[in-house]
Amino acid sequence: MDSVLFNTHDVVLLMTAYQCVLYALLLLAVSRGHLPRNLFLALFLLSHAAIPLDILINFGEEFRFVALEFSPNLFYVFGFAYWLEGPLLLWYTRSSLYKNYRPRLYEYIYLLPFFLYLAYEILFYYSLSDDVKTALQQGYDLAVAPKYMNYVTFAREILRVIFGVLCVIEIRRYRSHIRQNFSDIQSIDFRWLNLLVDGFLVLRIIAVIVSLMILCSVHFGLSFDFRTMGLTANYLTFLLVSVLIFFSLRHSALVGTVDESQAKKQEPEKVTFNDKEVRGLLELMEKKSPHLHHALTVEELANMVGVPTKTLSAIFNRHFGKNFYEFINSYRIDKAQALLSDPDHKNRSILDILYDSGFNSKATFNTLFKKRVGMTPTDYRKQQLKI
Repeated sequence: MDSVLFNTHDVVLLMTAYQCVLYALLLLAVSRGHLPRNLFLALFLLSHAAIPLDILINFGEEFRFVALEFSPNLFYVFGFAYWLEGPLLLWYTRSSLYKNYRPRLYEYIYLLPFFLYLAYEILFYYSLSDDVKTALQQGYDLAVAPKYMNYVTFAREILRVIFGVLCVIEIRRYRSHIRQNFSDIQSIDFRWLNLLVDGFLVLRIIAVIVSLMILCSVHFGLSFDFRTMGLTANYLTFLLVSVLIFFSLRHSALVGTVDESQAKKQEPEKVTFNDKEVRGLLELMEKKSPHLHHALTVEELANMVGVPTKTLSAIFNRHFGKNFYEFINSYRIDKAQALLSDPDHKNRSILDILYDSGFNSKATFNTLFKKRVGMTPTDYRKQQLKI
């Protein structure tokens, strides 16, 4: 009872695992119609909870011996999570962006590295007797470990980074799509998903660096303090999970608004349009001012003009050199400029002006107005009205 089993570094690992498990269970308990998305996130969190346990068992100064005394089979069993968290985070990202998302059959190839590693451990470790496994773990040291395993670890960390980059690409593709199809994107909150994806991508990059340091130190005789960087990564992971839990209490997760097939569909290069269709669009914008409806979509505008959605998108991109979001908001800025420079509206608030111009967010209005006009709405009004 007087021996110290866990030091401060070990406690951080335990707390990280505890937070991930608790958050995963909470997600599953409050799914309420979002089971696929919450299930992917819960599984990702559970896989990430296993990683600090794997670190603790393999590298904990005192706990390693306790784990070995309990059972040598504990070693590596939690390490399988490294091979699972990448695909799980990618599937969660896609299920957050696209409604009704389910992994396609070919996407399960992402799990191939996991099954290969599982087969390796069964053949070359778990098939051994407990006495042999105990002897292996008692004499384990990075310097005498099989050389190829450090390369496998390095490849594993690279793979995790690749999955993180795929998540970033998925978000950027989705952002591009909604700008082509929605005039009001402020209701779509990317902050939670960006924090999750970018945060874990940074941690994975650090893991690659640590793994590379180990390779250089053990096999090439170079001196790197990989232990300090590894400990730093453990503390950063604990901090990230804590921030994610706190952030999730204040901001809801992103909910997909489009189908995945729509977002990945590319506009055919041969879509044609004529001057009559362009004039029809411009006349509609001037006479009926559809841009004043903040929730306007490209499909709704195409129906008003009387052209296919693909044709309207081609007009935006090739005739005006803008996407739908930019085109509509340029009209809204023009409307706001007219109202701000009108003496009859000088006593109206900026909030009233932005709503009457079709905007639904003060932050977006200020950003787009300053980008287009070169000054804030307040400064523009002062300049125009000489006040």
